[in-house]
Amino acid sequence: MDIPRGKLIAIGGAVNKGNEEELESSEQSNSDFFELGILARMLKELHDPGSRIEIITTASEIPEETGQRYIDAFERLDHSNTDVIHIQSREDVDNPEYAARIFTAGAILFTGGNQLRLSSIFGGTKLNEVTHKKYMQEDFIIAGTSAGAMAMSNIMIQGSSSVALLKNEVKISSGLGFIRDVTIDSHFVKRGRFSRLFQTVATNPACVGIGLGEDTGLLITEGNKMEAIGTGLVIIVDGQNIQHSNIAAVPDNEPISIENLVVHILVKGNGYILSERKFLGSYFDYFTMGIENLNNE
Repeated sequence: MDIPRGKLIAIGGAVNKGNEEELESSEQSNSDFFELGILARMLKELHDPGSRIEIITTASEIPEETGQRYIDAFERLDHSNTDVIHIQSREDVDNPEYAARIFTAGAILFTGGNQLRLSSIFGGTKLNEVTHKKYMQEDFIIAGTSAGAMAMSNIMIQGSSSVALLKNEVKISSGLGFIRDVTIDSHFVKRGRFSRLFQTVATNPACVGIGLGEDTGLLITEGNKMEAIGTGLVIIVDGQNIQHSNIAAVPDNEPISIENLVVHILVKGNGYILSERKFLGSYFDYFTMGIENLNNE
């Protein structure tokens, strides 16, 4: 399988944009935001520090306001080369200007909102093909927050009821497919979305569930190496070793039982190797030690 040269940054929502209201209500100081914020980390990961970032507001119900917030946030981080692509329909996707802008950008960021809008508007389009090709062949960043993160994978949670551990109470559809064999959920801890991720993984045991807390994310390189970033928790749900589940046998709306569902909890600096289903206590140390061992051989 081809290894992507680009990077994904999946963010759980409510990302700290450094505005006065957020800073006043946070324990973090202004300097903490500039040093530790997810958006600051995104800028550090740019191949060319001055390259353009395109904000894609398709998922948002208030696209102009949302786009401007991100422009302002990146300006606070001394990055002024940021623009907004307002794609609101399948007809908009066909605009050749948008493909050209993505092709020449260093990064794109899908905002929050409704993930079904993203999948239904972008899915199967040439613009999505251009984005995939650039991600696979270049040092290109695709970031997404909340709905923008949930739409990154091929298996996307569309929604659920409040009783998600009843069969078929979680609705699943296809996402944009930048990463496979995972499903991503957002606002995970604050909104108590554990049960719907458990059911999604029980339905698709080959799929790793990723629950992203607010102002928290994963930096994914080579489509496989995951580093927790931000201020909160990343929950990994692995169904590979499920021994028993009644999900195929029970009628709709009946309770689900699952044996041996594996859960990992990551904080900043922890990591996860998707292909090995391996938790890393220190992402940096794991790969530094690996390089040193290779050099010593």
